[in-house]
Amino acid sequence: MEASTSFKQDLLLREYGRNVQDLVNYITKLEDRDERTRLSQLLINLMAKLNPQLRDTQDYQQKLWNHLFVMAGSNLDVDAPYKLSAMEYLNDKPQKMEYPLDTPNFKHYGKNVELLVQRATELEDEKEREAAIISIGKLMKTLYKSYNKENITDDVILGDIRQISNGQLDMDLHYIESNNLFESNPGRQQDNNSFQRSQQNQSPRNKKNNNRSSNQRNK
Repeated sequence: MEASTSFKQDLLLREYGRNVQDLVNYITKLEDRDERTRLSQLLINLMAKLNPQLRDTQDYQQKLWNHLFVMAGSNLDVDAPYKLSAMEYLNDKPQKMEYPLDTPNFKHYGKNVELLVQRATELEDEKEREAAIISIGKLMKTLYKSYNKENITDDVILGDIRQISNGQLDMDLHYIESNNLFESNPGRQQDNNSFQRSQQNQSPRNKKNNNRSSNQRNK
């Protein structure tokens, strides 16, 4: 029993199993090169069925041949359609991703907003700069609402734009507010503002009468 266990070869690629490894060992011992090549191609077809997820990857046929080469211990003398490589191919590490070392001053806006503001400061045309400020203001307002789950006023947005741009970007706040320039849907926002003002302007007696009329209609 101990001799049998020690003789058992470790699986180099476990996803193909013991039977495929045994077939690879058999092919490598054949003396006829043409026969080795023929059986290797048949084995590649079998490996493709055993590992179907490889079909979704680029150059999956080449990967299969390299898998076969690995299981052969880098000792497979056949007429392969690709240049075979072993562990250096399979162990090829993904490229290292570069993470930004500096964190944005406003986390709820993110680094990309700061980059957009920087690009806007480079615009020379005044109309283009104003259009950029309006677009960035809309984006910042949306991001703020998503991050904090609450609204933010236009003066705060404009102040943040000034701060991020070191005072290079600025607009008239009254012009922004009166035209709802920082709103993604200004028409709806204007309707909401009008409704809120009308509710605030109602006296307690008017509100009570309105509620009474509404209750009578419901009856």
